[in-house]
Amino acid sequence: MVKDGKMHIQSLKDGRKIYLDGSLIKNHADHSAFKNSIASAASLFDYQADPKNIEKMTFESPKTGNRVNRMWQLPKSLPELIERRRALESWAELSNGFLGRSPDHVGSALSGMYMGLDVFKKSGDKFAGALSDYYEYARDNDIYLTYVIINPQADKAKDASAQAENLIASIVDEDAEGITIKGAKMLGTGCPMANEVFISTIQPLKPGEENLAFSAAIPLNTKGVKMLSRKSYEQSSVSTFDNPLSSRFDENDAVLCFDEVKIPWERVFVNKDVQMISAQWHATPAHVYQNYQCQVRFMVKMRFLLGVARRIAETNGIIGFPSVVETLGQMAAEVSMVEGLVEAMEVGGQQRGEYFVPSSTRLYAANVLTQQLYPKFISSIRELSGGGMIMVPSSAQDFSNQEILSMINQTQKSPVTDSYGRVKLFKLAWDAIGSEFGSRHLQYEMFYSGANMVTRGHAYRNYNWQKALGMVDQFMSSYDLPNEAPGILMPAA
Repeated sequence: MVKDGKMHIQSLKDGRKIYLDGSLIKNHADHSAFKNSIASAASLFDYQADPKNIEKMTFESPKTGNRVNRMWQLPKSLPELIERRRALESWAELSNGFLGRSPDHVGSALSGMYMGLDVFKKSGDKFAGALSDYYEYARDNDIYLTYVIINPQADKAKDASAQAENLIASIVDEDAEGITIKGAKMLGTGCPMANEVFISTIQPLKPGEENLAFSAAIPLNTKGVKMLSRKSYEQSSVSTFDNPLSSRFDENDAVLCFDEVKIPWERVFVNKDVQMISAQWHATPAHVYQNYQCQVRFMVKMRFLLGVARRIAETNGIIGFPSVVETLGQMAAEVSMVEGLVEAMEVGGQQRGEYFVPSSTRLYAANVLTQQLYPKFISSIRELSGGGMIMVPSSAQDFSNQEILSMINQTQKSPVTDSYGRVKLFKLAWDAIGSEFGSRHLQYEMFYSGANMVTRGHAYRNYNWQKALGMVDQFMSSYDLPNEAPGILMPAA
């Protein structure tokens, strides 16, 4: 049986502790702050369970023979990588790329770690075995995983070990059964709609910070786990008409607090190993694989926003202006660049043992460039819109009042649509880029893969400098000082 939406929603009714607006939320799957977004997450599984999509979206588990989502697929060739990408792309299209932490994100990270089991074995068969078993469990049950891998912000001038006591999740005890952790982690994006959470750190650690150097996965209803949710944009939305994106795709973010949470050894993959905590991401395909998924999703999102931009130009009657054509042409070129980078990651990929993984050079180039592109792209949409996104009726209820409707019909004009169509478009545009939800997405796209200096560092380390420098050296060796030139002295060795 393929996991569907009903099965997923039922799996979330597990008594987890989520705090919002001064209260502990009971039965969060039915709460107004989360239920629509949870339904959107469930629709991903309904899509994969649809008989028309099963072949595209799923493959047979090599262990059980049951069909599971292709996010767990471990491609061994370029065609298999592309086959997997098409499934991820189809999932992203269901939210137009606005579900940034859909199941395939952390699922891709875990799959990449499994591809690098040889790295985990260096720290012991115990941890490699735990990771291998957990990957198979997550795969065969189509687990929706999220993660918390960033430390809460406090004093950035201090190392992690110098922060206030109990601020950062750390190991406070271990015994024959497992480890016990206490402290907090962020950004738990998607926690209300996920089944389990992967806990670790992606920030470098140094000797002396071993208690912070662990990786583990636990259900979100584990005793001692508490989620402090940010404001729910879904709950604040007026209607689907007024907030078509935030009313359905607010995956939410949360700080996770761990109050002496006991984690069994079979769920611990790294334990007090500052070298392994970094190697799990960068010495395995995990970091490349998860960010490749991000770029596939981002590609879908940019296509959608490009469509919004073009529709705004048509609706405002400016599609024939040369300057507008120039702007849209620039935006189209930028989206095509993102598409090309995704394809380049694939065709430039290489074997890692039996597995075929995307090109890290092209991936990290994409991370740097798309970080810069998103705010620029949003600014272009604002320029095309002008005041159109601001001067729209207050809510869908205005259409039910005849006097207000007459004013809407009088003032919301367009050469290509009626007043209803114009208002509907600009409500969508505002929700995408101007609302709290839209602002959150701007922040997310600029920082989900790290600060600029971090992504540029990845690009620097993964570029083939030997080839570039070799070209320079080879060319410079093709000429020298002229032999006949008098008075030229060679520098001393």
